[in-house]
Amino acid sequence: MSTRLGRSLRTRLALFASIAMLLLNIVVSAFVLYGVRNEVADIRAHEVSGKAVRVLLMVKRKRLPQVLEAGGLDGIQVVDPSGRPVAWTRNLAGYPRLTTMIPHKDQANDAATLCDLPAFPRRCEMVVALVAYEPDGEWVIYSFSPAVPWYIAAEVLLFQAGVTTVLVLLTWFGVSRVVARTLAPVSSITRRLAEIAAGGGGMRVPVPTNDDEIRALAETSNQTLQRLETALEQQTMAMERQRRFAGDASHDLRSPITAMRAQVEDALLHPEDVDWRETCHEVLASLDRLQAIVADLLMLTKLDSGAPDNREPMDLGDLAAEETARPRAKQIITTLETGVIVYGDRLQLARLLTNLLDNAERHAESQIIVTLRRQGGEAVLEVVDDGAGIAPDQREVVFERFTRLDASRSRDVGGTGLGLPIAREIATAHLGTLTIEDSDSGARFVLRLPLEEE
Repeated sequence: MSTRLGRSLRTRLALFASIAMLLLNIVVSAFVLYGVRNEVADIRAHEVSGKAVRVLLMVKRKRLPQVLEAGGLDGIQVVDPSGRPVAWTRNLAGYPRLTTMIPHKDQANDAATLCDLPAFPRRCEMVVALVAYEPDGEWVIYSFSPAVPWYIAAEVLLFQAGVTTVLVLLTWFGVSRVVARTLAPVSSITRRLAEIAAGGGGMRVPVPTNDDEIRALAETSNQTLQRLETALEQQTMAMERQRRFAGDASHDLRSPITAMRAQVEDALLHPEDVDWRETCHEVLASLDRLQAIVADLLMLTKLDSGAPDNREPMDLGDLAAEETARPRAKQIITTLETGVIVYGDRLQLARLLTNLLDNAERHAESQIIVTLRRQGGEAVLEVVDDGAGIAPDQREVVFERFTRLDASRSRDVGGTGLGLPIAREIATAHLGTLTIEDSDSGARFVLRLPLEEE
């Protein structure tokens, strides 16, 4: 279909150029024919005049016979001063004066093309009039010759038609070739796009070497295709991440449910040997874990969907003081700079701090150190524990959803595998970063948020 459209465009352009050339040749040929015909008519008039001069000499010498020789003309008629024909060629015998239109007054000779004369019906004649001035008055010698047609001669018309035909054909051929070569890159781009649409090869179109609009089109198309390819890759990665997330979520949701079912079924099999209070505590612990996973999943869904939040300027030091003041199993040592103002959602940032503190509490040996300071145009919050720490090659892995390192695989350690991913998502949503940096002991989580402009 694209080839047909390309050929159609080439045909239309070639046809348009050929018609323009034809019209131009017709106009030019008309002007040329008009000029040449006038020249030929003047030459013919001089020839006829030359042949009529001999009759003029006869009048002057008083030797004019009544019947004249045509001498290659269509006819000759001599009129005396009274307007009566007195001499003629045989074909004009008996005819009255054929015309009074020429000569004009005070002209010794004149010429005109006259049509439908009595002796020459249904055709035009070139008439040349010569005046012989005699004592008795003005004698007029009329000479008749075929008029020069508008096309001058059939040979001239055929020559003009041949030149026009050659020029039109050359125009068709030249424009068709030029358009075809011009549209060749477009055809290549179209074929490549069709291959891309069919799923073949990389998403790029050929770029022509000529520096013109088609090259700009190809380059722009490649930029668009590159963005599309990147978007498709990101979409594929996102879908893969969602599939992986759904699988991990189903596994983690199934674990506490399976545990509760096993506990209840075991209790029902031997009800007389069951400590129901202890069983209820075990089931309640599984329910707490299930509730925590569901809450974290809802939080992630809200962050992923970009749901609106309530952001306002707030003192990050006050928020950190509130969160670190809550009772915990490990000692918390704080060094918080006051007046560190950031723009954010208080509930989300509180959740971020809580997740960092919960993670530190699970892995710390005895204490957690929390510091807050200004650094350049950022607020820098650090949470450091004195636990075993995290290996450098695992520092990004812990921020993946449902990821728990080998040291924290046992269920009694707690955690859903979503706390740190949620914390990073909140930091990113607030135009900040959350990373793990080097520390003398334990893990050192560093949160950086932009300061609110005063």
